[in-house]
Amino acid sequence: MLKDLQEIERLKEEENAIILAHNYQTGDIQEIADFVGDSLELCIKALEIKEADTVVFCGVDFMAETAAILNPCKKVLIPDRGAKCPMAEMLQVEDIRKAKTRYPDAAVVLYVNTLAEAKAEADILCTSANAVEVVESLPQERILFGPDRNLAWYVSQKVEKEIIPLPEHGHCYVHKMINLGDLVFLKEKHPEAEILVHPECDPEVQNFADEVLSTGGMIRYVAGSKKKTFIVGTELDMTTRLQRENPDKTFIPALKGAICQNMKLQTIDKVKKCLLNEKFTVHVDEKIANKAKLAIKRMIEVSESKKKLN
Repeated sequence: MLKDLQEIERLKEEENAIILAHNYQTGDIQEIADFVGDSLELCIKALEIKEADTVVFCGVDFMAETAAILNPCKKVLIPDRGAKCPMAEMLQVEDIRKAKTRYPDAAVVLYVNTLAEAKAEADILCTSANAVEVVESLPQERILFGPDRNLAWYVSQKVEKEIIPLPEHGHCYVHKMINLGDLVFLKEKHPEAEILVHPECDPEVQNFADEVLSTGGMIRYVAGSKKKTFIVGTELDMTTRLQRENPDKTFIPALKGAICQNMKLQTIDKVKKCLLNEKFTVHVDEKIANKAKLAIKRMIEVSESKKKLN
């Protein structure tokens, strides 16, 4: 393992590369990454990249596509091309176009967890961290929102607008595993614990939780909390980062089986081979990329405006 890590560092320097990783990556990947974050943080980081020629993205396909869209002059690599997001594939371009025809007065807000072709059909994108702010920033009272139905429900509870899920069945299979029974059991076992869940969880799970937060939101919340024990309702490796950054606190996964197998396709060995062979370059059609980039940048502008106001 040590030899692999040393080789990765050498190759990074040789290729002038940086590694970006999502919070759901395994601990070893998180530790070799130059930056670890949630979808919004990774979008912003990808937009800010100036010093590197190559970006290695440890996450799933739509994340690497987003980095490629924002960095057309850089080489974006993904260690395993098979790392796809099932939820992103649930929303097809035809679904969006049909919905636009049916609701011509609606704005199209798409979760960043979509493929590039879908992003190109959006008025603006969002992440779980800024979905409410994005929807509130729009003048339209009717919003086509996809592909995660549970995130759409979460937003609908926070805004006075009509939120229409697109498609009706869109979901994250990992967050669907976390159920109310698991949380009730763990809360009885750890009554002192606060329950933090992701807005991709089912509504009854969100309602039972103390806080509903993006992964980046969880990190900030825990850092500022006086509580010492947390039940964490999201992908298992989120607790890996939380524990590493808060060694004096205890993190209990809501479900140990809540594992995104697609995220776990990225490994240290594949990162090394990716840098060594420059395999699996991420390409996005220029026309699609240009349209999608507008929607991504609009989302980032909303988030940056909120930061300035705060």
